[in-house]
Amino acid sequence: MPELAHLRLERPSAGVALLVLDNPDQRNAMSPQMTESWVAAIDELAADPSVRAVVVTGEGRAFCSGGDTSWIAGEPDASVDRLRSRMLPFYRAWLSVRRLEVPTIAAINGAAIGAGLCLPLALDLRYAARGAMLGVPFLKLGMHPGMAGTYLLPEVVGEAAARDLLLTGRLVEADEALALGLVSRVVAPEALLDTALEAAAGIAATAPVASRLTTLALRQRHASLEAALQWEALAQPVTLATEDLQEGIRAAREKRPPRFEGR
Repeated sequence: MPELAHLRLERPSAGVALLVLDNPDQRNAMSPQMTESWVAAIDELAADPSVRAVVVTGEGRAFCSGGDTSWIAGEPDASVDRLRSRMLPFYRAWLSVRRLEVPTIAAINGAAIGAGLCLPLALDLRYAARGAMLGVPFLKLGMHPGMAGTYLLPEVVGEAAARDLLLTGRLVEADEALALGLVSRVVAPEALLDTALEAAAGIAATAPVASRLTTLALRQRHASLEAALQWEALAQPVTLATEDLQEGIRAAREKRPPRFEGR
């Protein structure tokens, strides 16, 4: 693939991909170059069947400060329709990470603000470094939330906490984010990336078919108990018919780690 600008794609261990937002001088703001690189990287990962887990983090002191404000406000005389034609592709470019049918982990190493928090909200797991600040202060900048923030934030933290964060625009530290359910782990900054990569490696060692189907089940938020039962009554037999199921049972009986191959 072509060289990526403001983004790095690394393969730290078998089955694990690491995406690093790499524009530290601008606190990893989502520049047009980074956005283009992000789409290219997601396309590559989506086409690679060896990928079993993905970690996203930021270079430097921030995770992501959100959209590049000089780009967002760069056409002050544009019509609403023109601005909509710019923003919708931008949202869809970054949310294309949801195309990946493997578990995704945000390693929030520093500030995650606005769209820079909506990105981790679109991932499956969020780990934060102690002291990291998180928030969606769109209203304080005079703009409506974007990048599905009004959908993703209530999905993660519930209606009450989402209304508080969106309407006040206040920032929360990692420990409060943990209490709100915004993140699932808070660790020392120096241990964050290793913790996320270790979790990703553990996920990559599980049965790939079962992992993918479970990831999809959790993302779609079943409409009812019956809908969940109908999904599971099909998805579980799919995994029962795999060679990996037989390997998993053998490994448990033999008290050894399983060797899953995705078949």
